[in-house]
Amino acid sequence: MIEFDHVSKLYKDVKALDDVSFTVEAGSITGFLGPNGAGKSTAMRILVGLSRPTSGSATVLGRPYTELGCPGSQVGVLLDAGAQHPGRTGREILTLSAMLLGLPKSRVCEVLDMVGLAARESRRTVGGYSLGMRQRLGVAHALLGRPKVLVLDEPANGLDPQGIQWMRGLLRNLADSGHTVLLSSHLLHEVERVADRIVMIGRGRVLAQGTVDELGQGRDLEQTFLELTANANRSAA
Repeated sequence: MIEFDHVSKLYKDVKALDDVSFTVEAGSITGFLGPNGAGKSTAMRILVGLSRPTSGSATVLGRPYTELGCPGSQVGVLLDAGAQHPGRTGREILTLSAMLLGLPKSRVCEVLDMVGLAARESRRTVGGYSLGMRQRLGVAHALLGRPKVLVLDEPANGLDPQGIQWMRGLLRNLADSGHTVLLSSHLLHEVERVADRIVMIGRGRVLAQGTVDELGQGRDLEQTFLELTANANRSAA
């Protein structure tokens, strides 16, 4: 459903991504794990056509994102929860997108209910939202077109413990019903509790990938991740 094939990205003399390859299978959650600055957001921007790779390719549903017909109905994307007009209400933002996708207004109510934004909250302007509320609105926006694939960059940022638990349940239910999820985070414990597979990235390179059990090999996964990241930093130095 998602494939990165030897993707590299250079910004002048800085290599943001270095030969990144991995796949995300249908009906699964893949956690894209790495510290801030590891290259996660760059990879996701390339995947959804907001940036071009220097070499290699990234495809979703077997094609580049920009070649999909009506991509909003096939791939739900959340890259920046703050990238919404602060003077519009959450309901207005979703309604405008629903109109562009040819969806009925009833779909707006459905996704608001899915993400737990009450009617009163949806009628407030986004400029007055907390970060957690913006994350919920961003997830609602990603789900609007009933996509089979979700690409979510740090969706748990700003959520309280109850909100994080809700997010885990939502993503698990979506995957179990056949959706495919690529989820980036720097929060190891949250990723390992929900992901079927994990791709660890550091300094723009894939350090390891596999299931939690495969990566841990009987050891504490956090320690494995810290060691891999430290080795990548030493190699870059």
